[in-house]
Amino acid sequence: MTGSVELDLSLIEAAHLTDLVEQFIEVISAGEATDDPAVARLVPDAYRDDDAAAEEFRRLTQSDLLDRRLADAQLVATTLLRDGEQLSPASLDVTEFDDRLRVHLDRHASAAWLRTLSALRLVLATRLGIHTEDDHDDADGRFGIYDWLGYRLDGLVRALER
Repeated sequence: MTGSVELDLSLIEAAHLTDLVEQFIEVISAGEATDDPAVARLVPDAYRDDDAAAEEFRRLTQSDLLDRRLADAQLVATTLLRDGEQLSPASLDVTEFDDRLRVHLDRHASAAWLRTLSALRLVLATRLGIHTEDDHDDADGRFGIYDWLGYRLDGLVRALER
C-alpha cells in the first residue's frame, strides 16, 4: 500500500460526506458514551466472556480510542475543505453539484480516511440495525448512505493498493 492517493469527488458528494463526518464528530464528542450502542460498537469488548474485565479494559482505553477517532474525523473534515471553507449541501448552488473537489491524501490522511469511513459505516450499521448481511434491505432507501460509504471505502482501498 503506497499511502498516497488523489480523490476526485463531486462537490455534492463532498458536501454530504462533510455533513456525515461532522455528525460523526458530534456523536463521538458527546463523551464516554457506552450507553449509545453506536459508540459502544466503536470501542468493542476486549473480553466477551468476562464482563468485569471487559468493563475495566473499556474504562482504561475508551477515552484514548475515541480521541484518536475524533482526530481522524477532524483530519478528514479538513481535507474536505474547499478554499478553506466547509462544504454543505445547502451552501451549494444546483449548478455546482457536479463540479469537482480534488483531495490529495498523504499516507497519514489516507489512514485517517480509512479508519473514519469504516467507523462511520459501523455507526450507521448500528443505527440501521445491520448485524449480518441478511439485515440489509436494498429496497429501503436509508441503506443508500451505508452502501455509498462502502463504495467509497472500497475505492480508497483499491487506489491505495495500486
